[in-house]
Amino acid sequence: MQMIDFAVNGTLMRGLELNDNLQKVGAIFVREDVTSPIYRLWSIADQHPAMLRVSENGQAIALEIWSVTLDALGKILLSEPAGLSIGKIVLADGQEVLGVLGEPFLCEGQKEITSYGGWRAYTAS
Repeated sequence: MQMIDFAVNGTLMRGLELNDNLQKVGAIFVREDVTSPIYRLWSIADQHPAMLRVSENGQAIALEIWSVTLDALGKILLSEPAGLSIGKIVLADGQEVLGVLGEPFLCEGQKEITSYGGWRAYTAS
């Protein structure tokens, strides 16, 4: 069965509320990583983050890489909150992996938390 790298930047991360969604489909934790500095991050009602790729004023965002099957990826996406989707994420080393991104409408009127560098740092503050 083919496994692919999958980047998560919020409540799917280890020890957080939705990590069980990864565990249930047999996902395997690979490593912590960061994005290329081309993203911004918002807190969506303090329930989960939404990360968007931007053309300027981006920053590196902390995330985790998990190994999942394509079938598992579909199941994970179906369990994600509305407004989150799967797209290509550029890591600091230039590698592209599939991962969770927010849709722009989701971030409208929400608190930008890019300066924290990630969801864990924001929720710890």
